[in-house]
Amino acid sequence: MDERLKPYEEKMQKSYDFLEGDLATIRAGRANPHVLDKVRVDYYGTPTPIQQVSNVTVPEPRIIQIAPWEKSLIKVIEKAIMTSDIGINPTNDGVVIRLVFPELTEERRKDLVKDVKKRGEEGKVAIRNTRRDGNDAFKKLAKTEVSEDEIKELEEKLQKMTDKFIKNIDKLVEEKSKEILTV
Repeated sequence: MDERLKPYEEKMQKSYDFLEGDLATIRAGRANPHVLDKVRVDYYGTPTPIQQVSNVTVPEPRIIQIAPWEKSLIKVIEKAIMTSDIGINPTNDGVVIRLVFPELTEERRKDLVKDVKKRGEEGKVAIRNTRRDGNDAFKKLAKTEVSEDEIKELEEKLQKMTDKFIKNIDKLVEEKSKEILTV
């Protein structure tokens, strides 16, 4: 692969990875431990992911169970979940915290699918912006040491790369939408 294309592929990959992580945090009616990825707890003065201070399991399809490694963390974790945007109130029995996910209504599912598609579009825009930056950089090369044919070839390769990432984003959005709409 041409070294001049590498930085653009890396940027596109980062945009794709960000979208993939972002979509993983959307809850689809069934318990997914990734909804806790952005939640941080104050662990001895350091904001720490819940997964690093407790054992997170999914004992049933609609329940996430959080077993803190230190009993003193129960209240801290509970507070962090309540102040997050997950939208589920935790319950605890003094040993573990449980998050019970309610069934999503049809309307809520449709709203989530719209949100997923919107985020997908934002991901595609980021990919296309990277392509534009690449094409601009290649045009500047044309003024110096590179032939027009070489520039055309670089632009075509960049376009193929862009198409591949856009197709992957479409697939990702479709999979997530299907997951949300599956009752």
